[in-house]
Amino acid sequence: MTDLVFIGGGHSHAIALKLWGKKPLLGINITLISNVKNTPYSGMLPAYLAGYYSYQESHINLEKLCQFARINLIIDEVINIDCQNKKIMCKSGEKVNFDLLSIDIGSNPKISNIEGANLYGIPAKPVPFLLEKWQEIIKNSQENNLENLILTFIGGGAGGVELAINTHKRLTKILSPEKLTINLIHKGNRILGNHNEWVSYKLMDILINKNINIYLNSTVKTIKKEEVILTSGKQIISNYHFLVTEASAPLWLKNSSIMTDENGFILIKNTLQSINYDFIFATGDIANMINYPHPKAGVFAVKQGLPLYENICNLLNHKSLKCHYPQKYYLNLIGISDETAVASWGYFSWESPLLWYFKKYLDTAFMKQFTEL
Repeated sequence: MTDLVFIGGGHSHAIALKLWGKKPLLGINITLISNVKNTPYSGMLPAYLAGYYSYQESHINLEKLCQFARINLIIDEVINIDCQNKKIMCKSGEKVNFDLLSIDIGSNPKISNIEGANLYGIPAKPVPFLLEKWQEIIKNSQENNLENLILTFIGGGAGGVELAINTHKRLTKILSPEKLTINLIHKGNRILGNHNEWVSYKLMDILINKNINIYLNSTVKTIKKEEVILTSGKQIISNYHFLVTEASAPLWLKNSSIMTDENGFILIKNTLQSINYDFIFATGDIANMINYPHPKAGVFAVKQGLPLYENICNLLNHKSLKCHYPQKYYLNLIGISDETAVASWGYFSWESPLLWYFKKYLDTAFMKQFTEL
């Protein structure tokens, strides 16, 4: 019997496993290894923090999905892969054999260049740790008569901006505005540098109107328990420090024999296979397609779900694999918490409450395929 193992419960894997449940192949033993039982849907995460969605509405239940697909679920953390002997080493000490492997474990914020980040920073990923800290903040705000609460977000990309805006929405329902301070620190000269200028300046105006402090052209040198220190020497008082910096890969992956780029991301072909191991697939943020590089965004992972399933089936059936080509332009919908959203598609931009409801429709439709299993 062939052992097929999926590492990580990311968007691509969730879609592929659902498809497998609908149309499985006989004689295949499948295992999913995940460090969580419920995996967050990134499109809903900021709105969940703002209070628009419940935990169940914004998370995919992997236990339910695995029962539907009739596959084994191991809750553990992978710490190494022995490609030569086809063994996966887990944090618990368990070793899992495989014949065919797929990896979709996302990415984490890069913190190696910030002193004290591993001690006092709150990475936006892995999400369970972020949500644990967020619940601590909510509880502290509700139960204690706080004189002042200061949150600092390090990273002015779409993720950092959305988190700053949506946490502001939730906390201003609990605390009076004068008791809440939110800072956004960005190393570039404008936020959302990967988007067009209209989107960047529109979101700047929204942040300013919410009295969120913006520090541009600023690089964080050190994070301490109650302050953030910039390379300029400026000290910013802060109670909680969120890291939404550029993506990085886990160190154990760099130490494996799977070929990666300089940042540790798995190099893959258009068939979604590793460039040096045809029996290893990789998708989502952890993968970097050598011929068609694209941003680390959930929309690309979602689009890879179907071709991943099809190519795994093709490989098992000894058929030719299909090439997947990521879209050149993609729709980015940024929810700004006041039941409105900003759309970005190449040079096209728009802000409207209609976009909020369109985004809500897309997100709930995506999750519906898992909640109704």
